[in-house]
Amino acid sequence: MKTALKFLFGGIFVWMTVLTIRTSLAISLWDAWDSYAANPWAVATLYDAYFGFLTFWVWVAFKETRLWTRIVWLVLIAALGNIATSLYVLIQLFRLKPHEPAEALLRRPA
Repeated sequence: MKTALKFLFGGIFVWMTVLTIRTSLAISLWDAWDSYAANPWAVATLYDAYFGFLTFWVWVAFKETRLWTRIVWLVLIAALGNIATSLYVLIQLFRLKPHEPAEALLRRPA
């Protein structure tokens, strides 16, 4: 299970990083913003994504014990979205000891 999760979140990380770079090279976010903001579905999708990021960050804040780490991850998640979320999960997966099950990923460290 841990290996499957590493492939899943590694794939998300690579896919989103490549997609973001490719899209940024085609058109900057600032150049695309006016047409994007004029589309109500695009705006709704943006709100949906950021509420999802906030939900994920609440779990990160639960897991992380230091305030500065919580703040750094909040900034990373807000700025990079699913690139940061997949990176966080990958870091947590690689920190698990070989005998720990994937479920240990969800628990707060002792």
